[in-house]
Amino acid sequence: MSVFLRFVALYAFMYAAFGVSSPFMPAFFKERGLTPEQLGFLFAAGTAIRLVSAPLVGRLADLTGALRTALAGSELVAAAVALALISAPAFTPLLLTSLLNAAALAPTTALADALALDAARSRDDRPRFEYGWVRGIGSAVFVVGTLLSGQVVGSRGLTSIVVLQAALLGGAAAAAVLLPKPRREPVAERAAGAGALLRVPQFRRVMLVSALVLGSHAMHDTFAVIRWGAAGITPAMASVFWSEAVAAEVIVFFLVGPALLARLHPATVVAVAAAAGVVRWAAMAWSASAMVLVLVQPLHGLTFAALHLACMRLIPAIVPPGLAATAQAFYAFGAGATTALLTLASGWIYATFSAQGFLAMALLCAAVPLLTAPLATIGTPPGRAQR
Repeated sequence: MSVFLRFVALYAFMYAAFGVSSPFMPAFFKERGLTPEQLGFLFAAGTAIRLVSAPLVGRLADLTGALRTALAGSELVAAAVALALISAPAFTPLLLTSLLNAAALAPTTALADALALDAARSRDDRPRFEYGWVRGIGSAVFVVGTLLSGQVVGSRGLTSIVVLQAALLGGAAAAAVLLPKPRREPVAERAAGAGALLRVPQFRRVMLVSALVLGSHAMHDTFAVIRWGAAGITPAMASVFWSEAVAAEVIVFFLVGPALLARLHPATVVAVAAAAGVVRWAAMAWSASAMVLVLVQPLHGLTFAALHLACMRLIPAIVPPGLAATAQAFYAFGAGATTALLTLASGWIYATFSAQGFLAMALLCAAVPLLTAPLATIGTPPGRAQR
């Protein structure tokens, strides 16, 4: 099996597991007897532990050079713990088991991305594969998993979702074992530490600009459907708009993003993604007409997928391979922590300014092009030579 197909298998299993579980896990816990207050605490605690777990596991993987083992182990632990949720008898056991599951899942995407970026880099000036293709497959399979979960729940109940997630995570663990070994870097490089990584100004800047653009999605993810419903958009139409955004994400991962990065510096693509965010959130602030939404929802392909692909080009150009997993974990941490804070703030903003609160998200994106100039001085990332 080619290296590319091994990563296709990994991302397909991994994102299918995310897709089948994401829509119905709150309902699963509610069926287990949790109150709304307990649900809120459980998911908030899960977010908090993910922000801690991902950098710790990523750092350990870099120190040992065992990225594949860390990924496969995390997937297996998450699968086993998911099954343990079925027999947890009350809130406290459910909470503790859920936290362990969140901690095990947290580093998986960062480790997978670090391995994929390393494998995609040409070791002998010959093309390997485009990272965006495997990540795009992940997004597409996530949608398939979400659709599949609805059918499974309808016929077999909510517990079946946990079993299906565990089975898919087991498949992801098996796929991780089959991945090629990453480059083995000098011990001194791997031991440099997260502090040394965070002292690199360009890496901090990548974390900042990505956190601003990705974090600006917080109000959309929380209040878009509420905003649309208040404007008379039906739930069926809302699902179409949401699906349109995901479809655009997949298209950008496969086609538009790689084409942009073949012609533009990644820093320029970051600025383009931020500009798309300004347009998208300003449009959300001023209109909720179906015509406007049909036009702006595909901008998600730029505000998320293009931004992510550009950062995946910048990070390997800045960070030594021996710190790849740590860098990916901190990249995810910055975006996750910012999104959590902005989600909290968006409640007050939306309550105070209603739809005009989306302008605050537009302002966050507007600041990004002013911050990208130093990133344009970064040399051509290794992946550019593949085009």
